[in-house]
Amino acid sequence: MTSHTDLKEAIVQGATSLGIELGSTRIKAVLIDRQFQTIASGSYEWENQLKNGFWTYGQSDMMTGVQAAYRELKEEVARSYGVTLQTVGSIGFSAMMHGYLAFDQQGELLVPFRTWRNSTTGAAAKELTELFQFNIPERWSIAHLYQAILNQEEHVPRVAFMTTLSGYMHWLLTGRKVLGIGDASGMFPIDEATGQYHSAMVQQFNERVADRGYALRLEELLPKVQLAGEGAGELTQEGAALLDPAGDLKPGIPLCPPEGDAGTGMVATNSVKKRTGNVSVGTSIFAMIVLEKELSKVYPEIDIVTTPDGSPVAMVHANNCSSDLNAWVGLFREFAAAMGYSEDSGRLFSVLLNKSLEADPDGGGLLSYGYLSGENITGIEQGRPLFVRSPESSFNLANFMRTHLFTAFGALKLGMDILTDNEKVAIDSILAHGGLFKTPVVGQRALAAALNVPISVMSTAGEGGAWGMALLASYLVNKGEGESLDGFLAGQVFQAVEGQELAPDARDVLGFEAFMARYKAGLAIEQAAVEHLLENGRG
Repeated sequence: MTSHTDLKEAIVQGATSLGIELGSTRIKAVLIDRQFQTIASGSYEWENQLKNGFWTYGQSDMMTGVQAAYRELKEEVARSYGVTLQTVGSIGFSAMMHGYLAFDQQGELLVPFRTWRNSTTGAAAKELTELFQFNIPERWSIAHLYQAILNQEEHVPRVAFMTTLSGYMHWLLTGRKVLGIGDASGMFPIDEATGQYHSAMVQQFNERVADRGYALRLEELLPKVQLAGEGAGELTQEGAALLDPAGDLKPGIPLCPPEGDAGTGMVATNSVKKRTGNVSVGTSIFAMIVLEKELSKVYPEIDIVTTPDGSPVAMVHANNCSSDLNAWVGLFREFAAAMGYSEDSGRLFSVLLNKSLEADPDGGGLLSYGYLSGENITGIEQGRPLFVRSPESSFNLANFMRTHLFTAFGALKLGMDILTDNEKVAIDSILAHGGLFKTPVVGQRALAAALNVPISVMSTAGEGGAWGMALLASYLVNKGEGESLDGFLAGQVFQAVEGQELAPDARDVLGFEAFMARYKAGLAIEQAAVEHLLENGRG
């Protein structure tokens, strides 16, 4: 255990690494030492908004949120160690993958940020998938650009640069238009042989848009691809002032390539080696399985992306996971307050989730869809959170909570079945992380039932993506000569980390299968809700 005096000295000397991740509901900053322990952290809550038909975050909120998270971290350092934070050893930015941030020649944002949550690019995704013979999901940046072309949006001829949210923050602080390969693989397909954008597909795209009268050169619009461990610029004077308006932070700090939240999830769970996988749970849910070989065919439910060091990964991404569950817990919090009780969120989640362990295996015939937004895997284009039951259903609190827990994994299950049943993908281990697993056993047990494989949760599971990004920043400056990312994680970071593995319970597995039969059959109900309940809640 590092002493308080040694930690203070590490902070002063910059023997630290800083990771900042812009997640879907929270921006978090984490400072770690050379033993990869968290020294201090800060956060900022934010929410996406549906404006003019697009899910978005305000441009000003991006930097405001990062500044607030950094300021809180800096205040914790001052409070705990009595020093003003002036430097760190390395910095890394990560954020939600995919989406559309397009800029003109002067660096002005052309349209509000279109996030991964938008399901408005169906025509573009389908056409590009057919063109490339490679699955292009609706979330990917190239689908957003091509849909804007199909829609003849007036901003398109002015696009001079496009990037992701992590790439944008990195650009602001370093002046460098670069992107880590994992995040870049959610913009445009990557050629595993070269570690760069697939050149033949780039040419195909250029020719297709030229036929539509646009003189865009994709290779000029996309950020440069970099691998984990490569230098990606330094904090500029302007960048230091942006991150720390108080003026204490010094420029010249090296930054690693910015990455997506999928990449930081893989790093935070030591899942960058082939035949390993992880499941990340939050507003959305995704599973990342590092592949030994290519899939036999193109599946619209499966994205092919990469680890931060360039290995191919099958990604099953569902747009909706815990938001509706969070909303129900919020309703129970209101009820508790109305009854004169004040309970914090952590205890409420613990009590309600543990109640699900008393439920019928299948949730008692209840059904819910936590679709706050459209769901690509099930083909539902708009969000309509829905709870439904028959008169014969067993309607009690335990079954209610189990149903909402099961449905959080429902869409993911459909995609994972393709990998395990159709493609016979071998998986040695799956590690889970995210806030849902802070309550011991419950979420882990439900996920094990859903995937019918053992699920491990590490003691570091609650650290999250910002910690994973801090590890990538540390890898930049602390890796050994020729040391791979996998070797760095296994040999230095996770060597002494404890994990808890839970095997699937046969009764739970059968119960989840029964629930999924109901889930599939009930999709027609969800589709009817989309068709008959308008977005403002009025039909």
